[in-house]
Amino acid sequence: MIDRFEKLTAGVTCIYKSIQKIKRHRMDALGLKGTHVMCLHYLSEHPDGLTAADLCSICREDKAGISRILSDLEKTGLITYLSGNISKDTKRYRAKAVLTESGHSCAKKVTSLIMHATVAGGLGITPEERDIFYRILFKIADNLEQVCKNLESDVSRQID
Repeated sequence: MIDRFEKLTAGVTCIYKSIQKIKRHRMDALGLKGTHVMCLHYLSEHPDGLTAADLCSICREDKAGISRILSDLEKTGLITYLSGNISKDTKRYRAKAVLTESGHSCAKKVTSLIMHATVAGGLGITPEERDIFYRILFKIADNLEQVCKNLESDVSRQID
């Protein structure tokens, strides 16, 4: 049982560190940070724009992190906010961010880098093996997420 835990954590950690290293190296060449990758990707997939709340949800990042990323992307001219969504009473968090023309150009480069890394990472894996891997990976993720929810409810019961 411990062996399974060690294999899982070692494998996930190795994959995560490799992805971070690829992001860091490739984004440096574009003058960006690795943290910008997923926001650029998802904004390119949603031409009508996404709010910071949307990005938090799909990127699985916290509000502060997404706010920093969006601020960086806005400063570099890669995104803008839809003016129809911003009013005196609307906070930026609820406004939709969209890619600018240079943002679209950058996102195309990011998508190309993602495709290259995805293909390289999947070498020697059949489509069937890939389907099984992702099904199992997300089952483990769902199970562990439930463990975390149970931990949180246990803590709140102890406080009461």
